[in-house]
Amino acid sequence: MAHVPASERRPQLIRAAIDLMTREGVAAGSTRAIAAELGVAQATVHYTFGTKKDLYRAVVEQLMADFIGQVRAASPGDGPFGEQVRTLVHALWTSTVSEPGRCILLSEVETLALRDPELREVIRGLQDETEQIAAGMLSALADAHGQALAVPARDVAVQFLAGFDGLCGRYLVLGPADEQADAEALRALDLLVATTVGLCVSAP
Repeated sequence: MAHVPASERRPQLIRAAIDLMTREGVAAGSTRAIAAELGVAQATVHYTFGTKKDLYRAVVEQLMADFIGQVRAASPGDGPFGEQVRTLVHALWTSTVSEPGRCILLSEVETLALRDPELREVIRGLQDETEQIAAGMLSALADAHGQALAVPARDVAVQFLAGFDGLCGRYLVLGPADEQADAEALRALDLLVATTVGLCVSAP
């Protein structure tokens, strides 16, 4: 097999790990299984990721980058502030639940982190980054509309993301293929949007 530079091999291994663990769960993500998924030697995985935590970090970072990238690519349109927030939130929802296996994988890693201090630091760092990005997008949207935020953007982002994560978890438990679950989720999502916009424009 031709030599592949580490700069190319790493993203290949991350994608292989995500594909494998999305199908079979995080526990199935052994270095041997990931190597087999891509058709490389097990030593290649060990060389690329020093520890399993390094691999988990890379997997979670890639998952979050994919979700956020899809939201950033969504156009909020030309409507009023609240309508544009709704457009972006629905884009986030679509990107998140369109591949439920990836949501479950992310939840599995977060659960592991509750009992692993090193892995918890990884998740905490990513959570902080996600909150900052959400706050930045909200602030930029508010500035574009001349809308002064009644509550700091970071506080709104924390509140919104907590509610959004809860809705995602509920949706996955009820069953993504269930039409009633779909309808309930979208109603709840719009209520979350209304609450978030209300928090932005009027102090609690």
